[in-house]
Amino acid sequence: MDNKELWFSLIGGDLKNECERLIELTDRMRADGKVIFPEKKNILRAIESVDPKNVKAVIIGQDPYHDEGQAMGLSFSVPDGIKLPPSLRNIFKELCADTGCLMPGSGDLTAWTKQGVLLLNTVLTVEAHKANSHKKLGWQKITGAVLDACAALEQPLVFLCWGRPALELAQSAVKKSGRNDKFIIASTHPSPLSANNKKSAFPAFIGSRPFGRANAVLTQNNVEPVDWSL
Repeated sequence: MDNKELWFSLIGGDLKNECERLIELTDRMRADGKVIFPEKKNILRAIESVDPKNVKAVIIGQDPYHDEGQAMGLSFSVPDGIKLPPSLRNIFKELCADTGCLMPGSGDLTAWTKQGVLLLNTVLTVEAHKANSHKKLGWQKITGAVLDACAALEQPLVFLCWGRPALELAQSAVKKSGRNDKFIIASTHPSPLSANNKKSAFPAFIGSRPFGRANAVLTQNNVEPVDWSL
């Protein structure tokens, strides 16, 4: 069974059917002349890239990048050779300050998925140049179930939540699971609008050291830490 089927075995056949319906809907949108990101082959890339039993960390994004050539089905990631979006630039700035690694030469985060990091957007498609345009399509049913499945997994793992919406999703999933081996590290979003701004209970993203903190939690729970270098 491939990774995608393993996830669907956890979240149920009804949601697999719903996922297929949404992909068919985006096919019809493309046939009507709309430009939809990411490419069809990459819509489910996040769950195709990580075996559930190998998940150590979950980074929750909102929806795919909406400019040409950016979206690749992994939250915050862009293909090699594409200019770094501002949020990803701040992620890399914090990554280097936190871990001491060199500044990555590419915005492709695929290497993290091989370390057990699930890079999941809550909405899996977007119309070109229209941010969050598919927020009412229905993807959250599927991605919410994936997050619930993550919280119910047997192994300890960490949710990295950047912004209130991501935090609320992770908190809901962890509460439903009833498990005490799931951990949440939260801050403001890495967007330039919020990366340096503390908001009530949220520390500013810049200076929050999420990568080192995640590894400390994993190590304390006898899980091999993530090699965040790219």
